[in-house]
Amino acid sequence: MSRNKHVARKLRMAKANRQNRRVPAWVMVKTNYRVRSHPKMRHWRRTKLKV
Repeated sequence: MSRNKHVARKLRMAKANRQNRRVPAWVMVKTNYRVRSHPKMRHWRRTKLKV
């Protein structure tokens, strides 16, 4: 990936980075560990962004 990115592309990548958070610990405790992840979790090597 290039070192110099367009601002729009960098903003889209930052949003994808914010969306890639884990489920809070209190949610796992509340649901008795039935909810461990959410469907939008993305791994940097397995699934690439289309930005």
